Amino acid sequence: MDASGAIELLKQIISIPSFSKEEAGVADLIADVLTRYRFDVRRKGNNVWSRSKNFDEAKPTLLLDAHLDTVRPNGGWDTDPFTPIVKEGKLFGLGSNDTGGSLVSMLAVFVESASVSLPCNLVFLASAEEENTGSNGIQSVFPELGQIDFAFVGEPTGMRPAIAEKGLMVLDCCARGKAGHAAREEGVNAIYEAMEDIHWFRTYQFEKVSELLGPVKMSVTGIEAGTLHNVVPATCRFMVDIRVNELYTNQEIFDTIRNHVKCDVIPRSFSLNSSSISPSHPVVKRCVELGLSPYGSPTTSNQAVIPCPSLKIGPGDSARSHTANEYICLEEVREGIELFKCMIRDFEL
Repeated sequence: MDASGAIELLKQIISIPSFSKEEAGVADLIADVLTRYRFDVRRKGNNVWSRSKNFDEAKPTLLLDAHLDTVRPNGGWDTDPFTPIVKEGKLFGLGSNDTGGSLVSMLAVFVESASVSLPCNLVFLASAEEENTGSNGIQSVFPELGQIDFAFVGEPTGMRPAIAEKGLMVLDCCARGKAGHAAREEGVNAIYEAMEDIHWFRTYQFEKVSELLGPVKMSVTGIEAGTLHNVVPATCRFMVDIRVNELYTNQEIFDTIRNHVKCDVIPRSFSLNSSSISPSHPVVKRCVELGLSPYGSPTTSNQAVIPCPSLKIGPGDSARSHTANEYICLEEVREGIELFKCMIRDFEL
């Protein structure tokens, strides 16, 4: 599969809606492509994977992972998000950038691996439910992939290697007061109680600041309270988005929060921890030799839930993800294929 074939495949992928938990159509397409190239195809739910031919247990194994699912399109599209359109060297369509470009680039390199000698085994995985961190995504199949020594996690990074990635923890908070009539000095206003804690979330600064990822960032992103204009509300609920650098675990952040706020605090999950690898790692060094600049990423990906060293890397630009009129440049796909080839041909741990 050359670059032109990869781009044509990406057009087909765009035309098939593949929201989280609804990726079956694209999973079928990827499975058909792998079968056509005579790979042994495995599938669990909407996750599809295959191992390179002539698998050698003495070699390290590199995982090439990119997700199949997309977010739902917002209302700002100028065209049908499921109709691929090429204009001025750009391919427009939902999922083209996040992360169809990585998916087809990795698949093209994986297909070529059947005819070349490599220093590592490859496992190609088209994973489901990344956008919603679903239980039937990569976490559900990782134990079935066999020994994985390193992973390239495909996301739009401009082919820059993300050697650190912020973790994510979402909190559901509830400040409690006492209901009363708004016309009299009755009750305890839960909104006012919440405001004290919200001010803490807004102003508190965790001591450890990462050179790659910066400080821990906390943002209150939703609030709900009250039903009638004349009733002092007894509860005020709000949610907090927390982006955690690699110097803390989610549990450490949660423990600090619980010691500082009065409201009830319930984490949705502790599983999306930050991740990082050393700038001196051989894979990172090889990226630098290829002119690729390592950086720290503020967004989460499958890196957060896989138990092996990894880089997040792929063609495209993260700023285009989840936006109307999403696109990827055709040249970015071509460059992605060539750079993945160089990185894999010289792979070492």
